[in-house]
Amino acid sequence: MSKTIIATNSAPLPIGPYSQGIRLGNLVFTAGQLGVDPTTQQVVAGGITEQTVRTFENLKAILAAAGTDLARVVKTTVFLKDLKDFTAMNAVYDTYLGIAGVPSPARTTVEVARLPKDVLVEIEMIAEV
Repeated sequence: MSKTIIATNSAPLPIGPYSQGIRLGNLVFTAGQLGVDPTTQQVVAGGITEQTVRTFENLKAILAAAGTDLARVVKTTVFLKDLKDFTAMNAVYDTYLGIAGVPSPARTTVEVARLPKDVLVEIEMIAEV
């Protein structure tokens, strides 16, 4: 199986030698996304809620570029700078992935010491096309 790069200007540009997403067969693997505005390439103002919303909007854009959407996400990994932000992150998560009639994806959530650009949250996804 060959890998296909997924790229869109509707999500932040990679800040290193990686792709925004990769399609392999009928699966799309996104790179971890941050609360970074794709127009300015800067972290959005506000706290965990605003960063999580922007993160999901970036992920939606990558999935759309790959021909899929949030309803087809099968696995997420959430990296939090502080697990005290879990409830606020989870509330936003639910608005994007708590889709009626669609099974929720599997998820791993971990606290990490530091994230790129000193953001509060990073999320990656695997979705079916």
